[in-house]
Amino acid sequence: MRKKILITIFLFIIIGISTYLYLYKGHRDIESETADYAVTVSGLEREFTSNDSLAYIKYQDKTIELSARVTSIDKAGNGIVMGEKVFVTFKDRLPQNIISGKTLKIKGRFLGYDELLQEFKIDQSSVVH
Repeated sequence: MRKKILITIFLFIIIGISTYLYLYKGHRDIESETADYAVTVSGLEREFTSNDSLAYIKYQDKTIELSARVTSIDKAGNGIVMGEKVFVTFKDRLPQNIISGKTLKIKGRFLGYDELLQEFKIDQSSVVH
């Protein structure tokens, strides 16, 4: 009887620890991850125009690299707009060396397409050198 109680308690502890570790995974470090896709603004537009459901499945929550011209800088929002269609926010703070009109390569997590603003969203970004 005592052995069954100990085994039951042990199983509850193992299940509890496993559940906790599954639910509270460590945060992703997008900067150190390898990009799943290297894309351009026109490439994203083309894929979302042709079949947005497949494009969402392909890119949603994936690490991507994007090369495009910086079209505006939002210092208050810690972000930039690239290629007039992609709003990018940075992981920590806006890098100082970003200049409007300059072509930049970033790596970040693709969030999706905002139909209201008609722009793509990328967060946790960093500049790729």
